[in-house]
Amino acid sequence: MSKDKPRLGFVGLGIMGVPMVKRLLDKEYEVAVWNLEPERAEAVTSAGATWCEGPAEVRAAAEILLFCVLDGDAVEECCFGENGIGRSRSGADILIDCSTISPERTRDLAQRLEAEAGMSWVDAPISGGPGPAEKGELTIMAGGNDSDFERVRPVLETLGANVTHMGPLGAGQATKNINQAIVGVNYVLMAEILALAKAAGIDANAVPDALRGGMADSVILQRIYSQMSRRDFEPPKAYARQLAKDLKSLRQFHSGLDLDLPLVDAAVDRYVAFVDKGNGMSDSAAIANFYERTSDDR
Repeated sequence: MSKDKPRLGFVGLGIMGVPMVKRLLDKEYEVAVWNLEPERAEAVTSAGATWCEGPAEVRAAAEILLFCVLDGDAVEECCFGENGIGRSRSGADILIDCSTISPERTRDLAQRLEAEAGMSWVDAPISGGPGPAEKGELTIMAGGNDSDFERVRPVLETLGANVTHMGPLGAGQATKNINQAIVGVNYVLMAEILALAKAAGIDANAVPDALRGGMADSVILQRIYSQMSRRDFEPPKAYARQLAKDLKSLRQFHSGLDLDLPLVDAAVDRYVAFVDKGNGMSDSAAIANFYERTSDDR
């Protein structure tokens, strides 16, 4: 490992966390890790990461700390729970939170963490999926003060091909809400146009090639529609429960701004209905299955 690079700590070894840690290790960072399910750590400890017995121990081993956990409750527990990083002032003095939580909760938790543990906070939610994560090609939208962002920029640019400082604390999470509005609407749309193509009797698999380069083309059309048409849902590349959680948070976010967004809300309703049918641990693209059932099954 390079002695010129800061020691990192990483909390959260899920579908995104594992490839992110692998990327950091490949780029010669020293990384200490912890995850709620210890069995997931083998994928990174075998590559050189150091296992710790809780978030506080990860912080103690690091100079810069990263979180990539399920939701705001998980972030709060890792900060202020029994083994949370807020229990002391030793070790890393800055946190990069790559989780997706609300801007309001980000600001509240950051203020408390600075007061109780002397840590700065940069919110840096991510987009792109496991493949781009392992190749350092994520999209990262960050919030925080200028000096904190510049300090962690090299780490973020190791993980992301597109890293943008969107403004003060919480601005990264606000931008992630916009990202999830686009993603959520388009996941539902891709499932619906797949159903439309099949009902129309055309070659549904040929749609992405037919529309490539036109105004309707997009990454989601090429990647997600194609995944849906192939029925490539195992193993899950991202969990449906995670997108549903983000979409419900998005509705709270835009409602708090007193905005009426009927298209977004319709997509949220449809996607949450899919997850509520017991599909939370399904691939996020498996909503396509929802359109192969009768209306009574829905």
